[in-house]
Amino acid sequence: MKREELFNKIRQQTFWDVIVIGGGATGLGIALDASLRGYSVLLLEQHDFTKGTSSKSTKLVHGGVRYLAQGDVGLVIEALRERGLLLQNAPHLVKNQTFIIPNYQWRRGLFYTIGLTMYDILAGRLSFGRSYYIGRKEVIKRIPTVRQHNLKNGVVYHDGQFDDSRLAIHLVRSILKNGGVTVNYVKVTALNKSAGGEIIGVNAQDMETGLTFSLQSKLVINATGVFVNDIIQMDIPNSPDLVRPSQGIHLVVDREFLPGDDALMIPKTDDGRVLFAVPWHDKVVIGTTDTPINETSLEPKALDSEIDFVLQSAGKYLEKPIQREDVRSVFSGLRPLAAPKKSTEKKTREISRNHKIIVSDSGLLTITGGKWTTYRRMAQDVLDKAISIGKLEKRKCVTEKFHIHGFQKDADRTNPLYVYGADRVEIERLAVECPKLGERLHERLSSIKAEIIWAVRFELARSVEDVLARRLRALLLDARAAIDIAPIIADLIAEELNYDENWKRKQIDDFVQIANQYLLVPYKQ
Repeated sequence: MKREELFNKIRQQTFWDVIVIGGGATGLGIALDASLRGYSVLLLEQHDFTKGTSSKSTKLVHGGVRYLAQGDVGLVIEALRERGLLLQNAPHLVKNQTFIIPNYQWRRGLFYTIGLTMYDILAGRLSFGRSYYIGRKEVIKRIPTVRQHNLKNGVVYHDGQFDDSRLAIHLVRSILKNGGVTVNYVKVTALNKSAGGEIIGVNAQDMETGLTFSLQSKLVINATGVFVNDIIQMDIPNSPDLVRPSQGIHLVVDREFLPGDDALMIPKTDDGRVLFAVPWHDKVVIGTTDTPINETSLEPKALDSEIDFVLQSAGKYLEKPIQREDVRSVFSGLRPLAAPKKSTEKKTREISRNHKIIVSDSGLLTITGGKWTTYRRMAQDVLDKAISIGKLEKRKCVTEKFHIHGFQKDADRTNPLYVYGADRVEIERLAVECPKLGERLHERLSSIKAEIIWAVRFELARSVEDVLARRLRALLLDARAAIDIAPIIADLIAEELNYDENWKRKQIDDFVQIANQYLLVPYKQ
């Protein structure tokens, strides 16, 4: 559905059951659940879908091994169940990934085998497979780049791996297909209230045209992640912050540092966190950190101390240390942690990842905390809460067995287009109908030109950044290569949307400015 068609629908519909603010994992999950329950739902995102936190995860769908170690069994059980459901509902985007923990003390092998066996048991019928002990030789065989000095044994366990923004776009497609409306680049500027102080809608502005809208609804849901405080301030000025953000960074390197099919899990870094090195597309994602941040930003910048920490932590487990010049991209995201009261001295890694739902006196529903793995359950809880307080009529949640757009079992992961699922054949058809669209964009990237046309026509991509950061993931995979092809992307988008040379020049300049933050050495043309 084209953007113009979505705005026509917004103009025609004077009243909505639900307006969701925020186009990240949580907001999209809520909008999908609401549309499937038969409510009229409108989702508004001030930038692009998953511009913030939800596009910058560790690319894991997991129960959270470290939460089990912290004794948060309830959270682990919930996440493991949701992990299993997500694999069933989006097998084209989620895969069963094996992880290996290399141990340099004999007793660690037994310790982790027992702990991870409990992890498997908690997953129940949705288990991804059992954990097991392997000897030193097997660890080296499966991870030939692992540091071998004093290596004793290893433990293998299973978790999920996925592409976060790609899943989000498929959720957008699912919402639209089921009658909901989702629009990016529309900012909520105010909450509208009745004479009695009850929220009855929002004012919003299209950031592309400047046009404003006054929209009415039964319910407004604040699902803006690290920006929830901004919306709460619209409702209750000077109210205390509900979220304490924490920054996590990831480094992306070539597969030569982890050439096998297994991911690497480092169970305890110097700051007490776990560190992952996970195969992702044709690269490896290494992270993450946990740094308290006072200010929120759509483009948080990795600190030198964080970069050094990840390089040093990974280097302790690899034969060949990773150097700064080896890093293809570095990306940062802010976690919207739901901090308990009087937690200012608490380390962010100890703050719960459980989600919280807050209902204000005006009827605003705000959800904080959580993670990608539990997005579906978070959405269910929010709408069930809305029903319980009389905001919506009772209707049953049906997302447990809902197949997300593009659903395709046994996708051929050797084909780079596998992330599109059932849409892959349509993209390949574009390349057949117009051979130039079958051309590779860059020698270090697998993407073809047809994907840009597809992103603009069917995935609401509006800019060079939308395409390279969140549709193709090129910015995160290889920032320098992404900068190289920015002019090609601008040309294709401009031709599709009838934009002029001024638009193209500004798009390229804006993208290069953002992309330089993803490089450890700034790009020079």
